[in-house]
Amino acid sequence: MSATPAGDSPFQQGSDLLSTSQFSRESVERLFDLADGLRPLGRGEFACDVLSGAVLSSLFFEPSTRTRLSFESAFAHLGGHVLTTTGFTFSSMAKGESIHDTSRVISGYSDVMVIRHPDKGSVARFADASLVPVVNAGDGDGEHPTQALLDVYTLRRELGVRDKQVEGATIAIMGDLRYGRTVHSLIDLLRLYPGVRFRLYSPPSLELPAEYFDRADAHRLTVCSSVAEALADADVVYNTRVQRERITDEATSQAIANTVLLNRQMVTDHGRPDLVIMHPLPRDSRPGSYDLSADVDDLPGLAIFHQTDNGLMVRMAIFCTIFGIDLAAVRSRYSISKWVSAKPVPRPAPYSAD
Repeated sequence: MSATPAGDSPFQQGSDLLSTSQFSRESVERLFDLADGLRPLGRGEFACDVLSGAVLSSLFFEPSTRTRLSFESAFAHLGGHVLTTTGFTFSSMAKGESIHDTSRVISGYSDVMVIRHPDKGSVARFADASLVPVVNAGDGDGEHPTQALLDVYTLRRELGVRDKQVEGATIAIMGDLRYGRTVHSLIDLLRLYPGVRFRLYSPPSLELPAEYFDRADAHRLTVCSSVAEALADADVVYNTRVQRERITDEATSQAIANTVLLNRQMVTDHGRPDLVIMHPLPRDSRPGSYDLSADVDDLPGLAIFHQTDNGLMVRMAIFCTIFGIDLAAVRSRYSISKWVSAKPVPRPAPYSAD
């Protein structure tokens, strides 16, 4: 659908969502305010049919659990219908069909498409051929704009209960900074928040690409040589797994992966008592893996599941924006849910009140 580069097209009613560069600070805050208003719907307190009759086509050509189901759940919570396909094997692209033809055909069945593809820039090519708005759910090692949005939304909430703001925060980002598209989008989006500083720690050869230093202002980015240095004075740590699927040599992949680990002892020895711990997930929890350790799961600053919960609210807000639906229109289509599927989950005091 896009006839202009994503950076030249602000995110608004009827537009594609391809890049964080489409957002101003004002439009981000407007989206977050809408997400706040949709929280009762996301919690299952109401049912809603405001998107009754609308069709989402969910096309994922890379493995996904959270992102795909989060988008599909968001659309269903608003009353829409979802068509879904996963993997090249299950699409006509396995028979040689082009991105252009696939997009043109499926957009004819849809009112909006959400797409993940392993090639950088590929989702923009889908958008060029689409008849309907396209949302980028990850394009190779390029961008993951909706993950960045839910991450900043989570940052705002987590820092808020600690009487802090995103502005002026120090954020340690650790792990795969070269191929980790969530990191790329997060750093770009946080350019909208004055005073945010980043402390970067990554394995050799997985450093943040130079273009992000240029865009984010080099003085806001400090490259660190250890976990301890990265965590020093950080308000937040954002840990990412090594993208082994994007590294062709297994020996190199394993050697790199073995240099990345964040566990409870590191957090308690080097982190602030009120450190917020984030991860875009999935984390590699297999024996011998080197990622965010499960032994941090009972620390009060763990926010990884708040991120996934918040993703539902943010993605509902994204769909509402695309369809030009405001909060009043959503609430006008509420009905009382006749079931309660979520078990009450006790939370540490800072999170007990939503």
